[in-house]
Amino acid sequence: MALSREQIAMRVAQEFKDGDYVNLGIGIPTLAANYVPNDIEVMLQSENGLLGMGPNPTEAELDADMINAGKETVTAITGASIFNSAESFAMIRGGHVDFTVLGAFEVDVFGNIASWMIPNKLIKGMGGAMDLVAGAKNIIVTMTHADKHGQSKLLAQCTLPLTGVNCITRIITDLAVLEILDGAFYLRERAPGVSIDEIKAKTAGKLVVPDNVPEMQV
Repeated sequence: MALSREQIAMRVAQEFKDGDYVNLGIGIPTLAANYVPNDIEVMLQSENGLLGMGPNPTEAELDADMINAGKETVTAITGASIFNSAESFAMIRGGHVDFTVLGAFEVDVFGNIASWMIPNKLIKGMGGAMDLVAGAKNIIVTMTHADKHGQSKLLAQCTLPLTGVNCITRIITDLAVLEILDGAFYLRERAPGVSIDEIKAKTAGKLVVPDNVPEMQV
């Protein structure tokens, strides 16, 4: 069975390491803030000017002025800092963000990502994605494996305008965890109950399947 948005975020959070400075993009990535393992300390950065973002607020914690880049209400952990967006982007462009998690419309076997524009559709736009793919040391894309029409989002070559070139190395979808190497998607994990055949059918780009593909732990 394909993973829910929350389960994808849980698997994303397993990638974090103690001491990481992490930026979470809009959409599924922001949910990862709720699933940071208790045994590590991660500083979550929001491009609108918050370092030290916490999980989603309870009703009692809700503060309408405390938001992330997607205008969702958030909390701040002890020791958090609030600053203007110019300083936030200086952190990103200066290479001080260890890890970023982004959504995408398409990713291809060369590590290219398209995440900001679909012709003739109203989309929020680039935001900070172009800065993040250029400045972050490690980038993971998280998205559904196929669109609502069943068309693969993992392609031999992106068809939409690009956000970044040759910058993505790892993808976590509702069906699988994949790594991009040598012009191919390497299947590393599959969602519980999801068959290799389904992943093959929904991956348009070259897919390399090892002899043993473990199930995700979510």
